[in-house]
Amino acid sequence: MKGYKEPSFQDRASASSKAKDKALAKLKAAPQLSEAELAERAERRAQREAAEEAKRAKAQQAREEKQRLADEKRAETKRAAEIIAPPKPTDAEKKAARDAKYAARKSRK
Repeated sequence: MKGYKEPSFQDRASASSKAKDKALAKLKAAPQLSEAELAERAERRAQREAAEEAKRAKAQQAREEKQRLADEKRAETKRAAEIIAPPKPTDAEKKAARDAKYAARKSRK
């Protein structure tokens, strides 16, 4: 039985060159597209891009609407909380209440 013979650099270079030549010949043999076909493809591409842009714009508008509704709901909740909860006393009011409490305790003694 004959052993495996590793290909030399020249063998690999020639095989690579032949493969490149074959691929180039295949590419040159491919039929060229007519101007009408190229124009039709460009029109389809433009339509597809316009449809994608419209879809992106619609999605952006939906996101903005959702954000606006969330902001409105958050503001309404905040207003409702302000109506329900009494306003927080200021520092001066807190001091006056504390002083009144101490004065009441002093007067009991």
